Amino acid sequence: MFQAPHTDETSTLPRTFPAAEEDPATGTRASTVADTPVPTGQRPAGPAADPSADPSAASTRRDPFFDNAKYLAIVLVAVAHFWEPVMEGSRTTRALYLVIYAFHMPAFILISGYFSRSFAARPHQIRRLVTGVAVPYVVFEVAYSLFKRYADDSPDQPISLLDPWYLTWFLAALFIWRLTTPLWLSLRHPLTVALALAALASLTPGIGADLNLQRVLQFGPYFVLGLLLRPEHFQLVRRREVRLLAVPLFAGALVLAYWAGPRIASGWLYHSASAQQLDFPWWAGPVMTFALFGCSLLLTAGFLAWVPRRRTWFTALGAGTICGYLLHGFLVKGAEYGGLFDAYPWLAGPAGKVVVTVVAAAAVTLLCTPPVRRLLRCVTEPEMRWAFRREAEARPEKGTETGTRVPDRAAGALSRTSR
Repeated sequence: MFQAPHTDETSTLPRTFPAAEEDPATGTRASTVADTPVPTGQRPAGPAADPSADPSAASTRRDPFFDNAKYLAIVLVAVAHFWEPVMEGSRTTRALYLVIYAFHMPAFILISGYFSRSFAARPHQIRRLVTGVAVPYVVFEVAYSLFKRYADDSPDQPISLLDPWYLTWFLAALFIWRLTTPLWLSLRHPLTVALALAALASLTPGIGADLNLQRVLQFGPYFVLGLLLRPEHFQLVRRREVRLLAVPLFAGALVLAYWAGPRIASGWLYHSASAQQLDFPWWAGPVMTFALFGCSLLLTAGFLAWVPRRRTWFTALGAGTICGYLLHGFLVKGAEYGGLFDAYPWLAGPAGKVVVTVVAAAAVTLLCTPPVRRLLRCVTEPEMRWAFRREAEARPEKGTETGTRVPDRAAGALSRTSR
């Protein structure tokens, strides 16, 4: 059975990628359950677009476009994970899988970077980073390790906070990316530096598994690019002509993936190993780094072009994507450990794949709902006021935690990088 390295129980092997009151995937306020804040220069659609109606709520309104994008991206993450045990022997499914993997996490990470622009390591931001990213990482790293140990009868399964297991790599990476945001914004050419580091990582097998630094470095350019984007850049992909161009773009990508499926190592798309570890010469690492970065950006733009701009039935689910991301892994691994796919081989057939797809989409949708989010709030959004000094409790300056204002000391760097 085809088994992608992405789903191995080791960090070399998914975050759809949080802080108390802050959405992990975007850095937006998680306490505003129904709302992603609208960045400066971008007015929300609908009756609430008039800021005079509720001036106090202006900084916490959410743009439905980003919530829609987060939800759709996390659905693709879950569907791709459920396909892995049943895709062997199906060239079409593998082609779809490769196309989805080429952009779903880059899109999620890019949006995370976009809404992390205001992070300046202030006390209240550090507190939210710890409670909303570090704490969930520790809890779910332990939970997944114990689940593997007992559900898969693996008594020797270790619990290591330095070696992210399965989905938890995204939380470790997000913690590092956001913590280094002030550094990226202070550089004159941050994207160039991030791409250079990614290329170097792709030819350096000695990086090791600690905190899955291969993924941190190789996915880093997408986060840094998100830091440099402005609202008008997202307006460009919402244009009608871009939506139309996305049709031949994805059609061509599917044809290419169908041809390349048997010839390409899917490990390139996981960004979790060097070229040498994938049995390629060292120079293939930098070449694939730049090639995949270009392809992923094109597909991400095409994906965002198709994301609805208005409020839909799933818009509110965008605020709960961290729950869908962290919990759906238990369903995937539980089905594997329980022998579900071996017991029902028809699931590997065309009709079975349709059933698997529908079940995966429905399951992650339910996991993103407000009741599940409220149930997990003690883990994904803990208060932990007892653990921090009073200054970390201070109310943030208006606009600094909603992606609506960039810190003054970063403004110069952003203007120089055309952010």
